[in-house]
Amino acid sequence: MHDIKRVAVYCGSSNTVAPEYFAAARAMGTYLATNRIGVVYGGGRVGLMGAVADAAMAAGGEVIGVIPKRLEAVEVGHQNLTALHVVDGMQPRKALMLNLADAYVALPGGFGTWEEILEAATQVMLGYQTKPLGLLNINGYYDHFLSFIARSVTDGFVRPPHAHLLQVDTTCAGLLEKLRHQELVTVFEVLGLKPRDTP
Repeated sequence: MHDIKRVAVYCGSSNTVAPEYFAAARAMGTYLATNRIGVVYGGGRVGLMGAVADAAMAAGGEVIGVIPKRLEAVEVGHQNLTALHVVDGMQPRKALMLNLADAYVALPGGFGTWEEILEAATQVMLGYQTKPLGLLNINGYYDHFLSFIARSVTDGFVRPPHAHLLQVDTTCAGLLEKLRHQELVTVFEVLGLKPRDTP
């Protein structure tokens, strides 16, 4: 069972999305804070990012933001957090978030959200991280993506043991429960190989 003390939350920075997405983001922030689970996120105060952070802070939680200097003007760096790390670029941002968190969750979002949760999935699949990860599937947002993963398995690009590498639920409580009990299998275990002890 995974001991989850902090969750990296990846989500959109747009303010022009439907209210149910903002409600889900606030619910995630509140749920994590009330369960004494810290939030690690992209450091912005707009869109779903800001909603998660504001809700968690309002509920007395720990919120750690990580934002690149270049994006401070776009994502508007949040100044009312437990801590805000300003880094030099996207790679340092992703690396720090991966290392600070004990699990990774994607709420609805765009290219940046997808890229971040898929990098986390790749790191776990290759054994660079051993932390659970999943999708909060609000309003069926990730349904087509899940169908694409299934197609990738059928066509041989994703190995069957990794078909459910991303756990999925429609509620915060349900998703966290799945993450706590997720069994992770690396590509090396699937192939019966032993990785070399190199980065």
